[in-house]
Amino acid sequence: MVQTESIPNNEGVLHRYHSDNTPVVALSTGWFNKKGRCLNNITISANGRSVMAMVVDECDSTMGYDKEHNYQPSCDNNIVDASRAMWEALGVPHDN
Repeated sequence: MVQTESIPNNEGVLHRYHSDNTPVVALSTGWFNKKGRCLNNITISANGRSVMAMVVDECDSTMGYDKEHNYQPSCDNNIVDASRAMWEALGVPHDN
């Protein structure tokens, strides 16, 4: 999975892509907090481990099933979509 980073600027949003080897996450709409957490680091803990990741995108919990969202369903309100680097650092098996 490659994460998209949305960076607001005067003309709208720039998009950057991140490798699966980079510890980045996308948060559901409420946690994303109207871009308030964008480009900030958060700590995620699981399996007795803690890992820092940069918030780079929103997993939209309010919209979906349209062209802008590639006709995908909206995310649940409690989603952290993470790069492979995050799951590996937390010791989460690939099949989870």
